[in-house]
This record gives sequence, C-alpha cells and structure tokens, in this order.
Amino acid sequence: MPGARRRPRGSETPRATVLPQYPLLPLRETVLFPQATSSLLVGRERSMHALEEAMNSDQLIVVAAQMKSDAADPQPSDIYSIGTLVEVTRLMSMPDGATSILVQGVRRVKIIDYVQAEPFYRVRVVPIFEPQESSIATEALIRAVRTLFDQITQLNEQIPEDVYVAVMNADGPAALADLVTSSLNVAVPIRQDLLETLDPEQRLQKVHGLLDKEVNVLELEHKLQDRVHEEMDKSQREYFLREQIRIIQSELGETSPQAQEINELREKLAKTELPAEVRQKADKELERLAQMPPASPELGIIRTYLDWLSELPWTKTTEDNLDIAHVEQVLNKNHFALKKVKERIIEHIAVRKLASHEMRTPILCFVGPPGTGKTSLGKSIAEALGRNLVRVSLGGIRDEAEIRGHRRTYIGAMPGRIIQTMRRAGTINPIFMLDEIDKIGADYRGDPSAALLEVLDPEQNNTFSDHYLDVPYDLSKVLFIATANWVDPIPWALHDRLEVIPFSGYTEAEWRVA
Repeated sequence: MPGARRRPRGSETPRATVLPQYPLLPLRETVLFPQATSSLLVGRERSMHALEEAMNSDQLIVVAAQMKSDAADPQPSDIYSIGTLVEVTRLMSMPDGATSILVQGVRRVKIIDYVQAEPFYRVRVVPIFEPQESSIATEALIRAVRTLFDQITQLNEQIPEDVYVAVMNADGPAALADLVTSSLNVAVPIRQDLLETLDPEQRLQKVHGLLDKEVNVLELEHKLQDRVHEEMDKSQREYFLREQIRIIQSELGETSPQAQEINELREKLAKTELPAEVRQKADKELERLAQMPPASPELGIIRTYLDWLSELPWTKTTEDNLDIAHVEQVLNKNHFALKKVKERIIEHIAVRKLASHEMRTPILCFVGPPGTGKTSLGKSIAEALGRNLVRVSLGGIRDEAEIRGHRRTYIGAMPGRIIQTMRRAGTINPIFMLDEIDKIGADYRGDPSAALLEVLDPEQNNTFSDHYLDVPYDLSKVLFIATANWVDPIPWALHDRLEVIPFSGYTEAEWRVA
C-alpha cells in the first residue's frame, strides 16, 4: 500500500490493547534462549510460587537473568528487562525441598511493567517476533557458523549429540544463533547481550566471533594436552622398561649398581637414629632417588646428601666424667702453672655437674700469645671429661657459607665447617675448639661472625640451620671453647657470648728453659 511504513527487523509487536501477563522467574547466572531446552533448579520462595502459578494455568512462565547473582531476593531494578517466555515441560521434586524443571524456550519478550510483587512477580510483556527472511550474506554466515560449530563439536566431546543435530537442522539465522549460544560456556553479560540483540544477522555475526575464539582456545588446549600425554607416555614407557630390567635382574640374581646403592643407603638410614623431621626428609629424598633415571644429574647430589644425613651424629653421646678430683688431676699432670686458668675451668665443670640442664654459662675463650697452651688445654679438658675433641681454625674465613654451608642448588655444595667437624666428632657432645676466633673477616660474601652467633647462643643452637642440610641440627650439647691472641678484633656481638680467660706470656727465664 502506498505510504505504508514497514516494521524494522527484530522489532516488537505493536502494542495491543491488552498485553499478556505471566509469572516471572528470576535466574542466577543463567540466560535462556528461544528454541533451547534447559534444566533449572528452583528453590527460592518467590520462585516456587511463580512456578506453581504457571503450572496451574498454561505452563508458560517468563524467565529473566539477575544483574547481580548474589541477590537473594532481587527487586525489579535488579532484573534485566529482556527475557524469554518458556514452557515448563517437566517438573520433579528434589529431596532437599527444591524443584527441578525442564523448560523449552518459546520467544523473546520485553518486560513492560510489574503488575504484582507478592507472593511472586507477575509481569506484563511485549512479545518480540523475529523476521525469517535471509540474504546471500546471511546464508554464507549460517554456513560459516555451522562449520565452526562442527569443529568445536569435534574438539569438545562434552557437547551432546542432540544439541549438534539441533544446531545443524536449525531453521533460519535467529534459531541457529540462539541454539549455538545456549550450548557455549560464556559469561552471563555476553549471553544477555546476545539475547538483547534483536536483529538475527547481527546476533549471528557476534556468535561467529565467539565460535572463532572458542575454536582457537580448544585447539591450543588440545596441543597442550597432547604434549602432556607425550611426556607422560615417555615417562611411563621408561618406567615399565626399568621395571622389566629390575625383574629380569632379580630373576637372574643380579642387581643394578643404582639399586644396590639405594638399598645400602636405605639400610644405613634405617640403622641411624634420626629425629622425626630428619627421618621424613630422608625418606622423601630416598624415594626421589629411587625414581630417578641413572643418567639424571641430580642423582649424585641426592646420594651425597643422604650420605651426610646417615653419617652425622644425631643422638650418639659420650658419658661425661664430672669427677672434680679427676679433672684437677689431669689438668695438673698435663700443664704446669696456669693456676687461675685451671681453677676457672674446674669451676666451670663443677657448675655443669650441679646444673647441667639449666646451665646457660658463657662460652670459654682462651686469650693469649701463641704457644701459651690454649689448644693443648682444650685437649686436656676433653681427656678429663671423656669427650671427643675436634677443632676448626677460623683464621682468614670471610665467607658466611664456611659456617652455614652452601645450598644444594649450587654445584659442589657442601655443609659448613661446623657440620663437617661434627661429622668427624662422631658424637653430639664433643669438645669443640674454635681456634683463632679473632681472625675472622667479613666482605661482600657475608659476615661469618654473625653466623657464629647462632652457633654459640644456647637459646638458638639446639636448632642450628645449615643451608646444605636444610633440617635443624642440635648443637646444644657441644662444649665450645674458643681461642684468640687478642680480644680487640673480636666483634662485640660475638664478644658478649664469650667469657674471656687470659693466658699470660712467657717470661725471659721460661723462654730459656723452653
């Protein structure tokens, strides 16, 4: 007719005198599309009343997504105005009181106003009818979307076969776009945007972009999975081959060198009394060693580490001879003069005898010129007490790692001198001589004197931390004796831990006798 105005594509129907009214079901994190079938779980009181009303009438209900999914009782302003009119095709009561329903999308609708709020929302809507005409460009877009969806179906096995059949048989761009979107796992705002895109061709273009992105993601995911499977297959193949070799060797009565070493280490660790934390660490490293291929570069590192754990003294001690008369006899037999020094040593041992568990006395530090008997007096103390004697010279040390050890990540890493010396001692309560403590230096590699603070502090040295061992070691039972030529070079923080016992130099007459 001349002068007649054509309605735009995807427009609403002209407003009728009486618009249809339906119960409203607000949805959390869900957007339903026409043509699509979906399962919903209904549990809120307002939603249950709306569902009951729909079942008592024509089984039609409007569903619309909430703008905020965490709103327990959404208001009209919290609900999108574009929703979907759906038909409830199946209803099932759940044990927890909720209701599971199966719905089939009918058409898009626009909510005009809310005519009822209690006990459920009833809304007045305008149905949105979409045109079905298509152009050559639309047909090309339909084919491209179906091709991409076919690729996605091959890459994603979770898409049901009935969904694939429905998409491939969809009639027109509107139905195709809605069915494809309902099968994709995309965010609610994107799904709502597609629901509100009323022009079918524009909506299908957006769906094409989503499918193209999804294909790229799935292809990359499959590449990563294939790479992981290849690595796993290679590792499993090597494992099975090693197991076959092991079984063949056991049948022939032979044992591989690596397996023999592991068995020896396991037996050695089983015989060693280890603290619980150290035992757990040793077992973990032993399992790693057993699973490693023979050519692994970490093999030697772990083997050396387990050797250290098995050969260090953890609980072995020697019994102290705290007989004061015996100690005095040994000191007088081995050393002439040094009366005040020997008296102080006897006092120190007497205090240990009376209050060995509560003792927190400073570390003895013999200070005097070279050759005045400082180190030999330490040997006499060890002889008198019946303890093993070990000594370490600290002169010229500038690297903190000399005390604390190197971490195992470094090539050629070893424990510090303290742990190395304890291994030689063979017990956890030796006499430990720290010679030339006044000659410790410091540079960019750290301050060794700071590391010695933990070694000599009775409040901390029961859990001394060596970087190589990476487990606490108990130094609280060690009797440390330091020696120095001068007091002044000793750092003050370290000096506070020490009780200085001066040794006088030789007189001219004593030098002649010597």
